[in-house]
Amino acid sequence: MDPTTSGRFRVHDRRPRPDIEDDSDGGGGDAAPDAADAPEEFVLVELPDGPIDPTAADAEDRFDPLYATAEGYEGELAERVASLEPGHVVDATLAWTDASARFVDVEVARESRFRFADDVEGMFEAAVETWDRIRAEGEAVGSITTRSNDGEPNGALYLFADAPGGDAFADLRAARLPIEPLVARVNESREDDGPREVFVLRPAAHDFVAVYVVFDRDGVLAQTVRDTYDLGPGLAAGLEAGEFEAAKADDSGTADGDGDGESDGDDFDALDRL
Repeated sequence: MDPTTSGRFRVHDRRPRPDIEDDSDGGGGDAAPDAADAPEEFVLVELPDGPIDPTAADAEDRFDPLYATAEGYEGELAERVASLEPGHVVDATLAWTDASARFVDVEVARESRFRFADDVEGMFEAAVETWDRIRAEGEAVGSITTRSNDGEPNGALYLFADAPGGDAFADLRAARLPIEPLVARVNESREDDGPREVFVLRPAAHDFVAVYVVFDRDGVLAQTVRDTYDLGPGLAAGLEAGEFEAAKADDSGTADGDGDGESDGDDFDALDRL
């Protein structure tokens, strides 16, 4: 009988399985362009039962990715696996055969979403200005809290240097650089673990990668970011469904450094397409 692992996991990405032996850069994470026909797998991160002490010796290893095949299931399990999307939190049992994992059972516990966009045009001004300040201070990372027009926090924006010779975007997408501690920090500050929308954006004209944890997955801010960077249904879909007036009270607005104390920000209006 194959050994099994049960727990709660974040579905980080779904991708063709990379050919590790032919991976020339040694990263072992991203599929080559000719791997389009390779079997697909999920990148998973096991979620801890409680907070992680960042000073603990094994803290960095607690969010190491693991991989589960996304194909070859039958019946109801096949439907459940096919419905999984990046960002979903799942309760799952994995069976291991020759270091390869397959789902034995899986249930979606929280429908958060991760959305990735590389080489984006028109990065919003608050991120660019904050990054300029961070670099002027000699730092490689930083964060701000964004707020709606009525002053309510609605998102946490984290910025990472995309240094020459590195690939922070690929590392974030492959979970080699973990997103989970950023989401956990938001959950702790808000004292809930509601579904979030997390955008990982690398602008074409700047040397940073943004991880934007939007608190309300279905609010106007999340819809606007999706619209702006063509990442799924956005404000236009909400307008067609008659949802705009209901969501308008949560429209997004200003960037404010008070949330993390690392930098200050200027106002930006998400309804003006960021």
